Amino acid sequence: MTTRWIRGAAVAAAMAGGVSACAAPGGGSGGGASADSVVIGVASEPDTLSPLLGYGKDGNSKLFDGLLARDADLKLTPALATALPEVGDDGLTYTYTLRAGAEFSDGEPLTAADVVFTYETVLNEKTNNTSRSELDAIKEVKADGGDKVTFTLKYPYAPFAGRTVLPIVPEHIAGKQDPNTGSFNTEPIGTGPYVLSAWSKGEKLTFKANPHYWGGAPKVKTVTMAIIEDDDVRATRLRSGDLDGAILPPNLAAAFKNDSGKKTYDAKSYDFRTVTLPTTNRVTGDPAIRQALDAAVDREAMADKILDGAGRPAYGPLPVDDPWFTKGIERSQDLAKAKQILDRAGWKADADGVRAKNGQRAAFTLLYPSGDKVRQDHALAYASDAKKAGIEVKVESATWEVIEPRMKDDAVLAGGGSTGDPDFALYTLLHSSLAGDGFNNMGRYDNPVVDKALDTGRRSQDEATRRAAYDTIQRELVKDPGYTFLTHIDHVYVLADRWTGLTTQLEPHEHGFASGPWWNLEDWQPKQ
Repeated sequence: MTTRWIRGAAVAAAMAGGVSACAAPGGGSGGGASADSVVIGVASEPDTLSPLLGYGKDGNSKLFDGLLARDADLKLTPALATALPEVGDDGLTYTYTLRAGAEFSDGEPLTAADVVFTYETVLNEKTNNTSRSELDAIKEVKADGGDKVTFTLKYPYAPFAGRTVLPIVPEHIAGKQDPNTGSFNTEPIGTGPYVLSAWSKGEKLTFKANPHYWGGAPKVKTVTMAIIEDDDVRATRLRSGDLDGAILPPNLAAAFKNDSGKKTYDAKSYDFRTVTLPTTNRVTGDPAIRQALDAAVDREAMADKILDGAGRPAYGPLPVDDPWFTKGIERSQDLAKAKQILDRAGWKADADGVRAKNGQRAAFTLLYPSGDKVRQDHALAYASDAKKAGIEVKVESATWEVIEPRMKDDAVLAGGGSTGDPDFALYTLLHSSLAGDGFNNMGRYDNPVVDKALDTGRRSQDEATRRAAYDTIQRELVKDPGYTFLTHIDHVYVLADRWTGLTTQLEPHEHGFASGPWWNLEDWQPKQ
C-alpha cells in the first residue's frame, strides 16, 4: 500500500487532487511537437516528492532509484546495487553492494551512508511516513565501508528484497532538514533519470532528463505531468492535441481506438475499487449490513457495464488471476440471501422500503472523489444494488480535503492494491494495529483471526504456511467483510505514437507517472 492508497490515478505517492483546464502546459502533440518531449495528463499530484514521506516507495520513481527495481515482468533486478542481495543467517541478514559511479543529480556520489540514512529516517517515529509498518522487519541497517550495506531483520521476512525498491535520498542534503517540513519535499535531489525543473501546484510538474544518469542519458529530454483531475477534461485535452498522452477510463479511451496517430495501452492491475464500511458507523458497523451488502452487489455487471470489460469482478483484495487468490470464494449477486441476512438480524422494511432496526434506518453516506467518473459510476451502481435489499446509500461527491476528516464515520469509494507479495496488499489494509492510521485500514477493520493470519504470513518463510494464512484471510473476509470489494480495474492509457520501447507492467493501485507505458520512460527511443 502507498501512503494514501485510495487516491485513484497518482504520480507515485500521497496525493492531493487538482483541476486544470488551462492552456497547454507545454508542447502537446499538436503543432508537430518533437519526440524528445512529452506532456502527459494525470489525475493527481503528489503532496511531497520525498521518499522519506512515502513518495515512490514501490519503485518506478523517475527522480530516485532504489537498491533494486522491477522489470517489465516485475522480476527484481539490480538498480543502485550491483546484484540481488546476499541473504544469510537463515534469512535474517541481507547484504547489498552499491554500484560504482552512481551520483546524485547535484554531482555528489552515492554512498552506503545515504542508504542507512534513508531507511533510518523512514523508520524514525518522528517522520510522518504512514508506510513505516511495511519495514517493520528491519532491526538494524549498517554501512560496511562506502559501498556495502547490511540489513539485519527481527524475523525472517520472505518478501524483504521487494521492499528495497525504496528510493535512496542524499544524506548531505536531506540530513540537514526536518524530513516533515524541509524544502527537500518539493525540491528533491536523487540519482534517477530525471530531475524536477518546475512545479506549479495544481497545474503541472516538469522534469528534465538527467544527463549524468548512471543508466545513460534518456532520449526523452522533457516530461510534463499536467494535473487534470476531471476524466472528461483530460480526454478533451488529449483530443485537442494539448496532451501527448493520458490515463483515461475505458469508455473515454475507446473513442481513440481508431485514431491512427495515437496508441492505446491496456495494463492489467491489482487496483481494486471497494467500499469502506467504518465500524464506528451505527449502520456500516453492523455485521449483518456488511454481509448483506456483500451479497447484494452485482460485481459482474460493474465489470461489464462500468469498465466495459476492462476489468474483473473483485471478490477480495487479490485479483482472481493472482497465484495467491483463494479459489472458491467467487460469488454472484444474491438478493434473496441479502434480504434473509437482514431479516434474521432484525432489520425490517419500513413503508418507504428502507429497513430499520430499533429506530435506526439502514441508511448511510458513500463519498467519492469529485471528477472521478469510474468511482462515481461504481458508487451509483452500489447504491442501486443496496436499495434492492432495503439499504439506502446516499452517494455524495467531495474533494479529498472534505473526505479525509469524514472517512472515520462515512463510507468511501476507495481504491488500493499492491503487486509483489500478498503481505504488501493486505497488511496495511486489514491489520487492526493500523486502524485509522492515516489511509491505512480506513474502515477500522478489527478481526483477530485476520490479524493472526497476517502476522503469520509476514513472519513465515515456509510457502505452505504462508499460503494457508492468506487463504484464511480471504475466507474470513467473506464471512466478516470489512469492505465491499467491487472490481479490479485495468489501467488504460492513450499516447501519441511517436516513440518505441513502450511497454506496460502488471500495475498496483498507484499509477499515473510511476506506472503506465511510461514506467520505463528513460528507455524510450524516438521513432525514426
